[in-house]
Amino acid sequence: MMNMSYFTKKFRLFPTILFMALSMSLPNNHILSQERVPAENIEQFVDIFSRIKEQYVDEVDDQKLFNLAIKGMVSGLDPHSSFLSSDDFNELKIGTTGKFGGLGIEITTEDGFVKVISPIDDTPAQRAGIKAGDLITKVDETSLKDMEIGDAVKLMRGEPGTKTIITVIRKGEKSPLTFNITRQIIVSKGIKTNMFDNVGYVRLSSFQSNSTGNLKSAIYKLKKTNPNMTSMVLDLRNNPGGVLGAAVGITDLFLQQGKIVYTNGRTINSKLEYFATPQDILNGLPLFVLINEGSASASEIVAGALQDNKRATIMGTKSYGKASVQTIQELSDGSALKLTTAKYFTPLGRDIHTNGIKPDVEVKYDQDKLVALPTPYDKDNQLFETLSIINKKNAAKL
Repeated sequence: MMNMSYFTKKFRLFPTILFMALSMSLPNNHILSQERVPAENIEQFVDIFSRIKEQYVDEVDDQKLFNLAIKGMVSGLDPHSSFLSSDDFNELKIGTTGKFGGLGIEITTEDGFVKVISPIDDTPAQRAGIKAGDLITKVDETSLKDMEIGDAVKLMRGEPGTKTIITVIRKGEKSPLTFNITRQIIVSKGIKTNMFDNVGYVRLSSFQSNSTGNLKSAIYKLKKTNPNMTSMVLDLRNNPGGVLGAAVGITDLFLQQGKIVYTNGRTINSKLEYFATPQDILNGLPLFVLINEGSASASEIVAGALQDNKRATIMGTKSYGKASVQTIQELSDGSALKLTTAKYFTPLGRDIHTNGIKPDVEVKYDQDKLVALPTPYDKDNQLFETLSIINKKNAAKL
């Protein structure tokens, strides 16, 4: 057996070496100081590292231990920060291309559970009945409790045509629910439009880099083919967000002036403000924004900005409540750090993180009052009631 006193002495040299290596590898403005990273804490880390290497029941690879330490440090900050191995980073890049084999859900982690932010339109998950707020406990027979979100994503993704069983806990249900889902290629379908009498309807399912231009074109086409349009509904239900620039650009389509959103963090780059330019694609027509508990992040930027600037009436139910900005920084070995670097606030300074956006007019989704409508949803009492309220408002003005 190895002499433990020698082993410990050997590792006690490591804190100084580790500290020097960290200092030399960082840019000048990020050099660590003894005050910021006390040597005794580094020594404690090395002590635990050495005990695991020597005493753990199975032999553990050094790199795996370091990765676990980094993951624990980052994931403990908040549900949206994470360390991504090179494989995890590649998975993320695949996911952002808008085309991959999977179920069609946007997820996060909360208190050790995988939580559904929202199902994506026209996907296996949405058709099977997965809802925003569901807690996914198992994929087939594998428990997701306390699992890294990247590992959970890998379990849910797979070859198109393969089947999986998803078990969820849903608020209001006494026992877990199971869903048999067949994976398919997930393609974000972006924007859908319709007309209900003289009320225009535009459905935006996610915020991508080209969403502003696509939405602008869709609205121009809708107005051209329906010159008597009296108002418009922008449907952001179950829209989990996406690109910040798209949220700003889309909000700007409907405003002539005023602040859209501002971000605040500890670094100079995280302190930003965005303002509207003189334009209004609807030329003052009444605008109604429909949200629900699956509307998150960029959706909440749009709804909050239009609400604060009194440009739109917000309808539906309270939104998800994600008001943090993540930046992804690729590291030298191909891994990456996904880190929350700022929070965003509505023009009037509302912090909607966990609080969400509260609608001006609450319209609940009611399973017992489903109404068939030609929308991305099979039956939709929430949209039907929203349209009824709008038509009454329009009739009162005549």
